[in-house]
Amino acid sequence: MTDFETRVLSELTVLKLQMEQLMGGMQPGRLANLEQRVELHELYLQRSRGFAGAFAVLLTLVYVAIDYLRR
Repeated sequence: MTDFETRVLSELTVLKLQMEQLMGGMQPGRLANLEQRVELHELYLQRSRGFAGAFAVLLTLVYVAIDYLRR
C-alpha cells in the first residue's frame, strides 16, 4: 500500500467517524439534537405570537371601553 493510499484511508476513517457523530449511530446524533432545539424554539415563538395577539386584542378592547366611557 502506498503512502497516498494509507493517507486516503485514514482520512476516510476520520470522515466516517465525524459523519457517525453528526448523524448518530444507535443514539440520536448532533443533528437530531439540533432539530429538537429548533422545533422547541419554533413552538415558543408561536406561543409568544399568540400571547402578543391576545394582548393586542385586550388592549384594543380597553381603549374602546375608555373611549366609550368618556362619551
